[in-house]
Order: sequence, then structure tokens, then C-alpha cells
Amino acid sequence: MLKKLFIAWQDPRSRAWFAIAQLTHSGDSYQFRYLQGVKEAREKSGFAGLFSFPDLEKVYESPNLFPFFSNRILRRSRPDYPDYMSWLNLPESEYDPMAMLSRSGGTKVTDHFALFPYPELDDRGRYHLYFFTHGLRYLPSASADRILTLQVGDRLFLMHDFQNEFDRLALMLRTEDAHLVGYCPRYLREDIFEVFQQNPHAVTITVERVNPPPAFLQMRLFCHLTVDWEGFQPFSSSMYQPLPEAVAVLE
Repeated sequence: MLKKLFIAWQDPRSRAWFAIAQLTHSGDSYQFRYLQGVKEAREKSGFAGLFSFPDLEKVYESPNLFPFFSNRILRRSRPDYPDYMSWLNLPESEYDPMAMLSRSGGTKVTDHFALFPYPELDDRGRYHLYFFTHGLRYLPSASADRILTLQVGDRLFLMHDFQNEFDRLALMLRTEDAHLVGYCPRYLREDIFEVFQQNPHAVTITVERVNPPPAFLQMRLFCHLTVDWEGFQPFSSSMYQPLPEAVAVLE
């Protein structure tokens, strides 16, 4: 089965996000290629591409995971590795770099990149995606306290944060009793708004896992999003379309 991750870059000055590339894994090899969104990032924010992948119009292929990505995965030799895998809700015994990157987001304090997965499609035509809520550090401590009382399977609901001065389309997550518990990731914003305009009941978000301290705050609440809407095509805008390419193989 082909697994796919998108790579997003944030302009540190304007704070705008751009989907710039994708990483796929077929089981035999990894492929990296740029998307149309890299052109927008270059035109609006001067993004020049990744040092490890200098040619925007090539597909980079390797039997091993590229260092740009492997450096974003916690090493199995770390003493906190079992806890980390538990926070990601992944079996410690199954080493799956693509799953680890998709759930952790692959973020580093030294750069401005984030990773997110293409949703999984089940045999009933529903799309599934797992994510950690964002922005808890901007919410009162009562939000983190409320998260600790949540149970697996509890419903969460979306709210439009109209007056967010940094993100006019920000979507917040609340509990049934109206406690705010974080933000929906930005990469979901465009698709979620479209679905809500057409069929607001097609989206369901539930609690998948709660990680109490010492888990990092950004890994406190793990959610499961389901979209049940015939005709829905996630990440189908022009930004996510691949650039024309010529094949290049990395050893």
C-alpha cells in the first residue's frame, strides 16, 4: 500500500503556511517530489527549496528514508522511546517511520517544517485522519485540565474562531460541555470548511487518546477525524498537485 505524507513550510516572518512537497513509500523505496505549492512559497515568501533536494523538478528516490526525515524520528535507543510510541498510539514493536512522522508531525525547534498524512480510505468510502490538537499553549490552563478528564470515543466539536487576529479561518475544538481543548491543524482548514459548507454532519471528531504529563503539551490530546461524504477528495486543490519531473535516484 502506498503511504503518503505532505511537507509544509511556514514563513517565519508572515507565519503563512505552504504545502511544498510530498514523501511517498511504496514498500520498496521512498520518493520525494515537490508540489505546486512550492511555487507559491517561492513567489510570496522567497522559499528556495530544501538543501537536500535542490532541483524542484526532479523526483528523488531511495531505498532508505532520506536524512531530512529520519532525523525527525526519535531513536529506538532513547530511554523515552517506549513512552513516545505510546503517546503516538503506535505499537512499540512495529517500527514504521511513515506512521511515526505522520502522527508526530516531524517538527523540530530548529526549522519551520511540519509533516501531515494523506487520509486513510476505508471500504465504506470514509476518510480517516489522526492528529494532535494544536495551540494549547495559547489557551487557559483549564483547557489542559479538562483534556485529562476526557475518555476515548468522546465527541469533539468544531468552532470558528472569527476574531483570531493571526488566522481568520482558525477552527477550535470544544467538548460537548463547551470547554475549549485546542485548535484543528491548519492543513485541515481548507477541506474542513468546504465539507461544512456542503454537509456539516459529514465530519466526526472523537478522542483517540489522552496523554497526561510528562507527555509534551503538544501531544496531550490525540484525535480521530472521520469524513463520510460521497465525492469528497482530500487535499485536491492546485497546491497539492505535483510539479512536472524527471527521475533522480539517490543512493
